[in-house]
Amino acid sequence: MSDAEPLRWEEFERVAMHVGRIVEVIDFPEARRPAWRLRLDFGTRIGELRSSAQITTYTRAELEGRLVVAVVNFPPKQIGRYMSECLVLGTYSDGVVLLVDPAPAAVPGDRVG
Repeated sequence: MSDAEPLRWEEFERVAMHVGRIVEVIDFPEARRPAWRLRLDFGTRIGELRSSAQITTYTRAELEGRLVVAVVNFPPKQIGRYMSECLVLGTYSDGVVLLVDPAPAAVPGDRVG
């Protein structure tokens, strides 16, 4: 069993996780911890959102065009002078963030659940 506090199914259903495509990767030298600024496309219904992500083990070339999973209904979060609008999901493995990959047939905007 996880060490996380159990939640009700209705709470989980409120978390909007969607497939997005990274369309731009921008340096973020002013971040306290190494990070990229990302612009992601979530399809016509959601549109484009921005995110700050500590996924610097990936190169810009590995990220641009890549499909990822992100939470799109958190309130925007100010990170330095940058407003992050979604949370790109990853796992932690020995201090390294590994992105959660959707299936290759997924398209931007698909809901995860």
